[in-house]
Parts: sequence; C-alpha cells; structure tokens
Amino acid sequence: MQENIPQLAKLLRSLSLSSTTSAGSGHPTSCLSAADLMAVLFEKYFTYNYTNPLQLSNDRLVFSKGHAAPLFYALYAVAGAIPLEELSTLRKISSRLEGHPTSLFPYTDAATGSLGQGLSVGAGMAYDLLQKFKFQSVPNVYVLLGDGELAEGQIWEAANFSSHYKLKNLIAIADINRLAQSQETMFGHRVEEYQKRFEAFGWDTHLIDGHNIDDIISALESAHNSQKPTILIAKTQKGQGVSFLQDKENWHGKALNQEELQNALSELGEVDSSLRFSLRSREELQVSDNSDKSAPLPQYEKGEEIATREVYGKVLANLAMKNNQLYALDADVKNSTFSIDFFKMKEEKFIECFIAEQNMVSVAVGLSRLGNKPFVSTFAAFLTRAADQIRMAVLSHASITFVGSHAGVSIGEDGVSQMGLEDIALFRALPDTIVLQPSDAVSMTNLLEKVSMHKGISYVRTLRPKTKVLYSSDEDFSIGGSSVLKESSEDILTIVASGITVPEALKAAQRLEEERIKIRVIDCYSIKPLDTKTLENALSQTSKKIVITVEDHFINGGLGDAVLSEIGHTGAKVYKLGVTHISHSGKKDELMKDAQIDSEAIISLVKSL
Repeated sequence: MQENIPQLAKLLRSLSLSSTTSAGSGHPTSCLSAADLMAVLFEKYFTYNYTNPLQLSNDRLVFSKGHAAPLFYALYAVAGAIPLEELSTLRKISSRLEGHPTSLFPYTDAATGSLGQGLSVGAGMAYDLLQKFKFQSVPNVYVLLGDGELAEGQIWEAANFSSHYKLKNLIAIADINRLAQSQETMFGHRVEEYQKRFEAFGWDTHLIDGHNIDDIISALESAHNSQKPTILIAKTQKGQGVSFLQDKENWHGKALNQEELQNALSELGEVDSSLRFSLRSREELQVSDNSDKSAPLPQYEKGEEIATREVYGKVLANLAMKNNQLYALDADVKNSTFSIDFFKMKEEKFIECFIAEQNMVSVAVGLSRLGNKPFVSTFAAFLTRAADQIRMAVLSHASITFVGSHAGVSIGEDGVSQMGLEDIALFRALPDTIVLQPSDAVSMTNLLEKVSMHKGISYVRTLRPKTKVLYSSDEDFSIGGSSVLKESSEDILTIVASGITVPEALKAAQRLEEERIKIRVIDCYSIKPLDTKTLENALSQTSKKIVITVEDHFINGGLGDAVLSEIGHTGAKVYKLGVTHISHSGKKDELMKDAQIDSEAIISLVKSL
C-alpha cells in the first residue's frame, strides 16, 4: 500500500495538469503542492463509501483552498467514484466539475473558493459527528487549507471554536507552499510562525515536509490519537515535480499550454493511469429517533402583548422536541434573541458560538451537510458582517434558518450601530431564499414551524418591542402568503405593512375611517416570496389603484422594492415609506416618527393622495 503512494501522487499531478490545460484555465500549481498530502490521506486513512456520500459514518473532506479543485476531482476519479475521462470536462458549462468545488459534484461537502471558510464548515461537521458517535468510532473531518487563507480572521474564529469544543476528530492539513496569488504569503516558508499561532489557540501541531511520505504518515497517525483538534503544517513547493513551475512566481491560476504540458508530463515521468485508491468504509451509524411528533406548540390569546423575539426561543425548543436534527446556534446574545429558552430546554442541541458570526454561519453549513436543520440567531445588524458566508451557504445548498432580532429603528435607545436596516435587502438579493417578518406571536409560531421543514435558506426577522396578538391560534400562515387585516368595498387604496409597521397601519386605518376615508391593510409577513395574487386583488378592488408600503428598513431593497417589482407592470402607483436617513438613540415611537414610518406618516401620505 505505502509503496504505491509516490506513484499515486504522480498520477494526481498528471491529471491536475492535463485537466487544467484541457480547460484552458485553473490552478495547477496549487494542486501539485498538495498532491503528496492527499495521496497519503486517500491511500491510507480516508474512510468513505462513495456510493453514499451522505452516509454518516463517512469521513469528510473539505477543500478550503477551493482553487485546488482539479486535485479534489482527481482524488475521487482515482478512487473510482467518477471516470478519469470526466476530468477533461473541467470548467465546461455542461460539467459538474466547476472551477471551485460546488454541490453539483456530489462529494463536495461545502462550496469553497471564497477563502477562509472551510475550517469552520469542518468544525460544524466534526461537532455533530462527535455528538452522534459518542459511544462509537468517530469519523474524522479533514480540511485542506492554503497558506494564503491563513491571513483570514475567520480561520482563527474557527480555531478558537474547535479547541473550545475539543473537536478531536478535526484534522486540518495546511499546504504551506509560500506563494499566494500576487506575491509571497505573509510568512512564506517560516512554518514556525503558523505553529506558534495554532498552538496558542490550543491545537496539536505537526511541522512536516509535505513531500515526505513518512513525515505525512507519522503526523496523521499522531493526529488520529490526539484528544485535541490537530493541524499538519506542511512545508511544500508550489508546482512540485515540474522544474519550470516549482517555487516560481507568476504561475498562480495559469494553465499550461499544450507544449508546456508535454514538457511537464515528461518531467513527471511514466504514469500508471490504472492505479486506484482502495477506500475503506465503516458500517453505517444507526441514529435513534426519540422525537415526539405530537409535542404541542405554545398558544397565545388575541390582545396579549409579547415580542416576536420572545416567542422565538420557546417555539424553537418545542420544535426541537419534534425534530432531533434541529440545532440552535447563537453569538452570545441568547438572552436578547431569546434562544436562551431553547438552551434551557434542549442544551445538548444548542451551540454557543460566541461573538464570531462568520464562523457561526459556516459551522451551520457543516451541520446542514450532515442532515441537520440549524437555526442561527443574532442581532439582524450583525448578520450583515457574515454576508459572504451566507452567500456561500446558498451556493452550498445548505438548509439553514437565520433569525435576526433587534431589527429597525424601533429597537430604540441602543442606537444606530445596533439597528438592522439592511438585512431584508441582503437576504432578498440571494437566489432561492425565503424572507419572513411576522407581526405577532401567532404568526411567528406558525411560520417558525413552516421554516423548520423548509429545505434551503430562510430568514426570519423578529421584533424587539412587544406587539399585540392579532390572530386567533387556529389561523394558518404560509410561506408566500399574507393576511388582509382590514377591507371594505369602499377602500380607496392599500397599505402593505410588515412586522412593527402592521399595528401602525391598523392605527392609521382606524383614524382615517373616523374621517370617512377607508383603506385596505395587508400584513405582508412573507416578503419573499410575495403574495402577488392578494396585491393584485387589492388593486382591482380599490378605487385609486395605489399601494403604500411601510417598513422599518432602509427604503432600498426591502418590502417596498419587493412590492414594486411584483406589481410595477400593472401600472399601479407604489409609494414607499421606509427609513431614508441614519437614525439616533431614542424612544421607539420617537424614532418611528422621525423615520416617517408611524401611523401619522401613513395618514399624512394617504390624505396627500
């Protein structure tokens, strides 16, 4: 077995060079530096049933340095999972072998290519596997890191998280090949600098020659016996094995032409393309299901006052009784998001991620890959700092519900740095996402149950102020639905509100009715997808064909733009009330008045029309 490893590594190099030349682009030199490391891993240690990539007892492999995708694909080809011939389709529009790994390739655990996120994804998977395999042999999670991405702050969030939770089954392999895209990396080949940093974060570390097979084997043997997360810090040569590429600058992200390829293959020497890795596999884990499908959800009475953020934790804890795969993650604000109620009832499924939102999101991606349903909560404003991680979660086809509390100017005295006013725009902009903003406890309860069963990315916006319960407990809500709260045959126009502005719209409607001006009020609790049919019905049944949207969000990208994009073609006039300037600390009512999204602003606009 061990004697084949140099030949297997040579085969991986040859395939990586050939596939990138066929594609006319790619990162062959980044593949060559890691080929020995991956050859040892696959030939001696990687345990995986490629006929069932989601088998829980499989080891996992995350290529955080996603630009080495040709090597990633070559590994599975040499393992027999895909034909060698498929490698020549790299980067073609009809191929599942994209320029960086995505979920089109069934063996990809997370989309990578935006650097610095893979270690967090691996940590999420390692955490879940430790929970599930408490009394059995625990599968390992391997993460291939590039040295350039070790400058990313998220790497160190993940390192901190992993040592705190003693993720002994997490093994990182750092390919320290010295050269980044435009210049030498921060520390070049001074591998001791990386060692000091990872040791400071509580990891076991091994400094190795990344092209010495015995070194790699010895380090992996130690890693498998460690009680801590472990990193192999491998000194390598970019372009290893080809003299005109090896340790040379200005070759990053450049494929060889045909002549250069032939010269490179000649240097590699004869390659045995019949060689294959012999992957081992474990017996599948049987996970017991002790869920209670009949567990009741909390009930609320009309007129009762409660903030939707308070409802969140209670309902989620009950949902977790029904679904063993549900996790709650929070970033040290659980007593404000009220996920603390979940923590009290279901502590073993709660992950405190501390104030490291980027890591938290990518940990959730890892959990999702193993069939879990993570709910990720923090202040809405703080989710925006993880915008790229959320974007990559979408590309990974993860199933995650994000819950943003303290949204809008209505949070009051905490002031502008805490006000989530861009969050709806962020989640609306991403493809295949759901955006919900319930206005009361009943709609919150019902919609949380709906998204707990949803496959994909969803966002639920919760409110800090208490609101009155508007709905009876038997009312049903749907993703893509809305509720008409006030209507008559004499309505002149329609107010579309969401969240905290719903009670303001109802208050305005009541005041206007006293002056014999009747308006329709729609609670648009589902902002994406939008209930276009109800909006079009309102237009056909009101005299002025006017819609006024009112939202506690910046005026760009939120509810108003969502409505306009759906009904603009009808010729209806859409007037948007939203936050147009930077707010201030103050009382809720003062701030909503200042932003011109309260009942008085609605009344004033209606009268002007």
